[in-house]
Amino acid sequence: MSTAQVSQVSDKSGEMRRTADFPPSIWGDRFINLSSEQAKVIHDHASQLQEIEELKEQMRKELLGVVNNSLTQQLNLIDSIERLGVGHHFEAEIRQGLQMLCNAYDDDAHEYDLYTVALSFRLLRQHGHHVSCDIFNKFKDDKGNFKESLASDVSGTLSLYEAAYVGVHGEDILEEAIAFTTDHLQSMATHHLTSPHLAAQVLHALRKPLHKCVPRIEARRYISVYQDEASHNQALLKLAKLDFNLLQLLHKKEISQLCR
Repeated sequence: MSTAQVSQVSDKSGEMRRTADFPPSIWGDRFINLSSEQAKVIHDHASQLQEIEELKEQMRKELLGVVNNSLTQQLNLIDSIERLGVGHHFEAEIRQGLQMLCNAYDDDAHEYDLYTVALSFRLLRQHGHHVSCDIFNKFKDDKGNFKESLASDVSGTLSLYEAAYVGVHGEDILEEAIAFTTDHLQSMATHHLTSPHLAAQVLHALRKPLHKCVPRIEARRYISVYQDEASHNQALLKLAKLDFNLLQLLHKKEISQLCR
């Protein structure tokens, strides 16, 4: 912002006082006066609060019911809910599900593939559970290196890449995982991925791992990604869009009040 030009003017009493010729706001009048169209959108979304509550109740039932399904399905639903920015609505259900997973983690984790193990590790670490990274030793060869065959599993490699970033100092195996997955993901994105959708996800992760993203910005991006997935949950997607738009409009109203 440019420096204000300071000048002097006299008031009615003849006394000189300093003034500053401040430049106009870069926002202009955008937030000072909400247009009638924006006001209508705010009203429409306010009237949809009941629909949001119904969708939240539906997702609560699905979160509790998915416990009886496969671990991968349960983890995918929790991960999608959080990445779409609506995890704060289901804190108790997510905490309950992850606690059950944590209780059986050491016994059951060895049975699952790379994608599921890495995803469960990341979610548990993100929620404060100190689970051991030694579980990833099962994916190493006799020489102590990650198996090259893992590179053919794009989803698993990407899941391991994201999981490695929730490590702490001294966990060498996760440092090795970052180096291994970064090299292979770069090669995949450049030469081997035939799906533009998947290639875009890999390139985005390489630019900024999930652990380093701003959650609300990531939520907006992930809404577009999630809706293109064939297996997406329609109710969850609708809830994420309504929740994001309602929060965005709330921010606009707050900025309007601050500008005034």
